Amino acid sequence: RCKDKLDILAISVINQWPTTRLRVIESWDEDGEYLHGKNSLHYEGRAVDITTDDRDTSKYGMLARLAVEAGFDWVYYENRDYIHCSVKSDSFHTPHDSGCFTKDSMVLTSNGSMKAMSDLVYGDQVLSVNDRGEPIFSEVILFMDRNLEQTAQFIKLTTEHGAVLTVTPAHLIMIWNKEKMLSSYVFADQIRANDHVFVYDITKALRPQRVIKLETITRKGVVAPLTRTGTIVVNSVAASCYAIVNSQKLAHWSLAPMRLWSNVLSYMGLSNQQSKEEKRRRRFAIEEYQNGVHWYARALYTIKDYVLPTTWRH
Repeated sequence: RCKDKLDILAISVINQWPTTRLRVIESWDEDGEYLHGKNSLHYEGRAVDITTDDRDTSKYGMLARLAVEAGFDWVYYENRDYIHCSVKSDSFHTPHDSGCFTKDSMVLTSNGSMKAMSDLVYGDQVLSVNDRGEPIFSEVILFMDRNLEQTAQFIKLTTEHGAVLTVTPAHLIMIWNKEKMLSSYVFADQIRANDHVFVYDITKALRPQRVIKLETITRKGVVAPLTRTGTIVVNSVAASCYAIVNSQKLAHWSLAPMRLWSNVLSYMGLSNQQSKEEKRRRRFAIEEYQNGVHWYARALYTIKDYVLPTTWRH
């Protein structure tokens, strides 16, 4: 949690002062050294002491405000030379360990209408991206996460032509590498100004657009639909359906059992060509029985720390 807040704060600092970077002067310390006092949160990995890289003390007031907005639970001047920030332990806080969009984010459906994330149901055909980077419509087969009442922190990115995507920091976003002339997926909090994301434009094609602004915001309501392709175009911006793991292919492979189960349901006539009554029943089932992370996704999030190296995880 401390690292997540620090990553968000680093983005805020760049937005506030484009030529300035966040500087950490103290973070985690080994037990027994007692450089901060016997009961310091530095020994639990829950505290950092920060400044700006130019060490301009006139900026520290705003830096403290940005740290509060980034989600640190405690922020105060421990010393005139730096700001101390820390977070509560996980026993006091349930982290949002998944990747989601805001509930009012919009997707394009196969019938040509726009639909809010909160209104999606199983079987909806939404705009996605195939393996060749082409826009196609793909079926929503489940929700990795869905909680319309949960408040979470998001990264809000804006492109040069006005496309806006709001997504949790650990979510994978499709970007374009101009030097290598290829696309890849990175975590939302790793995107920087002047990076290029793919936007579905009036030509009905996905084209790179430059990111001109990044913000951190707090919103109520999280939704993470899973399509058969493992991708989705949200507010015209191409994104993955996955998060936490920095490999689109690995994440897609890990959800193969859920796609297989969806295929079984489709074969039985329970997913495709649904009647209005069937969709109404499925919407009720989603709202009644899923209020949080899907059980399969939760299982994957649980085992990731044991089977994946830290460099593969958010």
